[in-house]
Amino acid sequence: MEYFTTAGGITIHLYDSEDKPEITADKKVLVLLHGYLETMYIWQQFVEKIQDKYRVILMDLPGHGLTDSAPADDKGHIVNSMEFCADVVKALLDKIGISEAYIAGHSMGGYIALICAHKYPELFKKLILMNITPYSDFSDKPVNVEREISVIRSGKLETLASISIPGMYHQDNLRKFDDKIRETIELCETHYPEGIIGFINGMHSRSDISSYLKDIEIPVLCFGGDSDPFIPVKTFDEMKVSFSKISFHLLKNTGHNGFIEAENETVDKVCEFLG
Repeated sequence: MEYFTTAGGITIHLYDSEDKPEITADKKVLVLLHGYLETMYIWQQFVEKIQDKYRVILMDLPGHGLTDSAPADDKGHIVNSMEFCADVVKALLDKIGISEAYIAGHSMGGYIALICAHKYPELFKKLILMNITPYSDFSDKPVNVEREISVIRSGKLETLASISIPGMYHQDNLRKFDDKIRETIELCETHYPEGIIGFINGMHSRSDISSYLKDIEIPVLCFGGDSDPFIPVKTFDEMKVSFSKISFHLLKNTGHNGFIEAENETVDKVCEFLG
């Protein structure tokens, strides 16, 4: 069931795989969070393969799709901080009566999922991270950030998406997933440009929470891609050493969107991990 509700002070666009959750109350709940420039529809095919096993909750994250952004400050600036996004996720689950869940996130959605688990350990019992690191943003990014914001403010958000989204896939997979790439780019028309800028501001001001991940007490599964342009295999291997409590799985012949490029393998690993 796809609908709108309000939680955390904003209007949220969401999907709940159970029309009558009281009838299937024994199903475990899995929350899936999308990444930057994506919407909840990025999970559509993935959800079709797991919703018989789990009650799945999707949402457009703040600033994306049909979900509102954080309120503007007194200077009119919007910042969809990672902490604000995590608080909205928690408020949404409270609103629909979910007191225990698993949570997974892709890219920046994974970072938000990590903060959710950190801030609300009583709610989230297992964590799945897809193509993320727990580190703060790199110090050499400000110029690129300003350039990206300038492009969006000039009315070229879809142009930006048409360049960046194909780059998330392994080069050999571009033809195979052409329809999904085109759909993701076209859905960028639903984004509120200032909301995306607010999300950029939130992304690039995020803090390093690697110390939390080292001492995390819940089970964690982390996926990587052997051709991920944003998280090289070297970084993925270094994370294996740094975070010994975590299970890692490298998806071969995939870029940054391994849950799409190696969907069946990812689904199998997720279900095995969640039980």
